[in-house]
Amino acid sequence: MNQKEKRIVAIMTVFALTFGVETVANAMHIMEGYLPPKFCIIWGAICVPFLVTGYLSIKKTLSENRKSITILAMAGAFIFVISSLKIPSVTGSCSHMTGTGLGAILFGPTAVSILGIIVLIFQAILLAHGGLTSLGANTFSMAIAGPLVSYGIYKLCGKLKVNKHVGVFLAAAIGDLFTYCVTSIQLALAYPSQNGGIAASAVKFLAVFAPTQLPLAIIEGILTVVIIIGLETYAKSELTGLGFLKRGEN
Repeated sequence: MNQKEKRIVAIMTVFALTFGVETVANAMHIMEGYLPPKFCIIWGAICVPFLVTGYLSIKKTLSENRKSITILAMAGAFIFVISSLKIPSVTGSCSHMTGTGLGAILFGPTAVSILGIIVLIFQAILLAHGGLTSLGANTFSMAIAGPLVSYGIYKLCGKLKVNKHVGVFLAAAIGDLFTYCVTSIQLALAYPSQNGGIAASAVKFLAVFAPTQLPLAIIEGILTVVIIIGLETYAKSELTGLGFLKRGEN
């Protein structure tokens, strides 16, 4: 591990120790036992092809550029830490950032499905944050749907010649918001409203999370840009190997 890589690991370690330790685990991931069994099975089955593709994607990336393992580990740590920080929302629920936009931008959306499910398993077991029965639903919303949107937004901004850091901000922020849109739909499908059905229920769930999630999405976008700027300073060769930076680009 060279000096640049040691600096990156040190920064992430300090960040984790400072903000990542929490004792209360009342968070937005769909909690254990909340979804009916059929929805747990369905969402789990939907995740399988994405997870297989993600595993193959990571395997290919590491075989072509072994140095990228440090950045990959950092992206996973970022997801774990930032998604463990939660603030109270209304009606006793909580909201939190997802952190998946960074990994999607650097490694592609399918690779983040692997990082995300690992994080969700650790959070469910160690922090009682989410649950094992709801693992499929939480994986789909946070580690699949959100990263796909983040990656799409970032690529679209690139084609439109939008400033790279602006594109990173938009990708991370919108991907965060989309995760909560998907979660609201998942909850609405499981518990449709008696008056208005699934659509009305989804609107109610969105209204619960919107007041806190909108500012959190903006904060996540800013944090992701800060991390990217740091990587551009201390890990330029690794970003070039990933294709995020072109050779000779500052």
